[in-house]
Amino acid sequence: MRVRALLVLLLLAGGVEAQERIQVAVSSNFVLTFTEIAISFREKTGIHALARTGSTGQLYAQISNGAPFDVYLAADAARPEALEHSGYGVKGTRFTYALGRLIVWSRQADDCLAVLHDPSAGYIALANPDLAPYGAAAREFLVSIDAWHAERIVLGANAMQARSFAVTGNAVAALMPYAHLTGLAKDSSRCVYEVPADSHSPIEQQAILLDENDENAQRFLEFLGSEEAREIIRQSGYGVPE
Repeated sequence: MRVRALLVLLLLAGGVEAQERIQVAVSSNFVLTFTEIAISFREKTGIHALARTGSTGQLYAQISNGAPFDVYLAADAARPEALEHSGYGVKGTRFTYALGRLIVWSRQADDCLAVLHDPSAGYIALANPDLAPYGAAAREFLVSIDAWHAERIVLGANAMQARSFAVTGNAVAALMPYAHLTGLAKDSSRCVYEVPADSHSPIEQQAILLDENDENAQRFLEFLGSEEAREIIRQSGYGVPE
C-alpha cells in the first residue's frame, strides 16, 4: 500500500488534470497516510485531493499570508485554532483527525534510550521544535530525561527530514513519528523506542476548512472523519480520537 501511495503522491505533486480538485496543506508527518486517504477519496468521489506538504509551522505561515489552500491538516491543535480565530479558517470545522506517537529510532545503536545519554555516540536528529509539533514533543521528552544537549542536536525543517538524517547515518538516532517507521527505516532498524505519551504534550493533529465555499473540500473533511479514513490512520500508526 505504501509503494502505491508514494507513486500516487508523485502524480499529485506533478499536477493532475482534473476538473474537480482541492489543495490540501498537509503536515509532513502525515503525507504518506494522507496519500492513501486521497486515493480512497478519489475512488469514491472522483475528486483529486492534492497534497502540498511542509512543517506545520511553515504551512501555517503560508496560509496566514494568503496561500490558496482549501484544507489544512496540521500536526497540532494550536495553529488550526489560531486560523479559526484570525478568520483564515472556517469556524466550526476544526476537529482532531489523528493522535501522534513519537519514537526514537536508530540503525546504528542497540539501545535507543541509552544512546540519548551517550555524548560520544553522535548527533540526535529531530524536527525544528519552533516549526514542527513532533520536534517540540521531542525536545520536551529529551529535557524530561536530562538528555537535551544543544551541541548534539541536529534539526530538520520537518519530521521527514529529521528521519532522513538518521537513515543516511548523519545522525546516530532520530526522534520521529511512529508513522515514519516504514521502508528503509523499518527494514534497517537496530532499535526502536516508543516515547511515553506522558513525557511530552499530546500531539493532537487537527484539520480545518479554509474555503467555506468549496463543497469538495467540505466533502474531503467529511471523508477524513469517516470510519474508512480512521482505519487507514490507525493502520499507519496513529491513534484516533474516540
